[in-house]
Amino acid sequence: MMYYSPKKLALVILTCLIGLLFCVPNFISRPQFKIPWHQIHLGLDLRGGSYLLLQVDLDTLTKDRLQTLGDNIRQTLISKNLGYKNIQYSEKKHNVTFNLRSPSEKEPVLSALRTMPQAVVNEFNVTAEPNDQITLTLSPTAMQKRGAEAIIQSIEIVRRRIDAIGAVDPSITQQGTNRIVVQLPGISDPDHVKQLLGTTAKMTFHLLDETATNPDFPPPSVTFLPMNEDNTRKLPIRDHIEVDGAELTSANAGLNNETGEYAVNFSLDTAGAQAFANVTRANLHKPFAIVLDNKIITAPVIQSPITGGQGQITGHFTAQQATDLALLLRAGALPAPLKIVEERSIGPSLGADSIKAGGISLAVGFALVIVFMLVFYGRFGFYADIALFANLILMCAILSLFEATLTLPGMAGMLLTLGMAVDANILINERIREEVRNGRTPLSALQTGFNRALGTIIDSNVTAFLSHVMLFIFGTGPVRGFALTITIGIVTTAFTTLGLSWILIIRWYALVRPKELPI
Repeated sequence: MMYYSPKKLALVILTCLIGLLFCVPNFISRPQFKIPWHQIHLGLDLRGGSYLLLQVDLDTLTKDRLQTLGDNIRQTLISKNLGYKNIQYSEKKHNVTFNLRSPSEKEPVLSALRTMPQAVVNEFNVTAEPNDQITLTLSPTAMQKRGAEAIIQSIEIVRRRIDAIGAVDPSITQQGTNRIVVQLPGISDPDHVKQLLGTTAKMTFHLLDETATNPDFPPPSVTFLPMNEDNTRKLPIRDHIEVDGAELTSANAGLNNETGEYAVNFSLDTAGAQAFANVTRANLHKPFAIVLDNKIITAPVIQSPITGGQGQITGHFTAQQATDLALLLRAGALPAPLKIVEERSIGPSLGADSIKAGGISLAVGFALVIVFMLVFYGRFGFYADIALFANLILMCAILSLFEATLTLPGMAGMLLTLGMAVDANILINERIREEVRNGRTPLSALQTGFNRALGTIIDSNVTAFLSHVMLFIFGTGPVRGFALTITIGIVTTAFTTLGLSWILIIRWYALVRPKELPI
């Protein structure tokens, strides 16, 4: 361990210089020309902003899937000239039940239902009851898989909506099995964001049932939904979806040429355009409702077939409402509603105070450690201080490279890392000092002291590393930031202590060849 080749020395110094290069973007403005530019992002507690904890309503997901399953049952049986009666849904039991029209149709009905397409493998089971009742039950495994897919899809849609409003450095992560954490640095008023994220934006097109008149007793497959502008006015909507909003390819806010009011212009993909043309061609002079989140936006009368796959949504919108609706439609509908479980707002002034306090504590702690090492270990303490400074640079470089978000617990982790970083140097220096007292020569004291301290250093760093990795895996929020910072610090500490500071000591000894060690 008392010899390092020039290549190893060059490699250590080059690593430190590269680390310094990665730290530079945190202190200067981004240049005009395009180059990789990675920075450490400040968390909510340092920069101010909004924190939202959202919960995906998986019960609604089950309800919607049962409704779709019921529609598929109707269409499948009607297409094969098979009958049914008394179709019912049970969200608690996760099943759809109906009675046979005739016992003789039992086998054809079961055969037809088992050939229905399933969104997930083995999504439902078909069973026949003794009283001519057929039951389709959603399997728990399939529902868990759909729930997991819904969480992933919700995160992606939330990200699109957040990106569309121009939020800088948002953090959108999953928590647990059905929750999403949204952190928006720099946005201290979350009302607009809450409105966007709380809207499912599920848009569908339906025909009206003009024979239904009593909202208290709707006919089968008909639901009375309120108008968006007037909740007291309800129209009978057929449950069958003629055109799904998922088939939209674009949506933009604009003006209605006839009324001058704000509207949303949309375009459909090929399949949606074909379905739109078919339904408008077959239902001339009938009302056609546009439904958004179980509210009727508008229900115009079809005057002529719409074959171009383009349309316009009107509804006495303001400019902001039209823009928001277009944004929601472009981002896509959430698979299930999101409920806001928790929200916090941190003002920028509090964030500035936190940065100042954290910066002062970091600077004071760093200065005290440097002074301590100089006073107690002299030249060797000076080399330890150089390694400590390189350690801080490498930590910042790694955080910058991965564009990590720095929080107050993260700053505390950096300060604690700097305190821990000198432990290894103290162990080495004290071992060397002990060997000098035992009468060893300088070279022998250096070699023996380092070798005897090395095992302890490795053991302590490995145990600390593993414990903080576990803390990062199982922790949440600020705890993970604290654990991540210390984990990175342990790696950089091992490099700077066993690499840089020890190389400096060896190079000094090789050049000076002292008769006594200044320790």
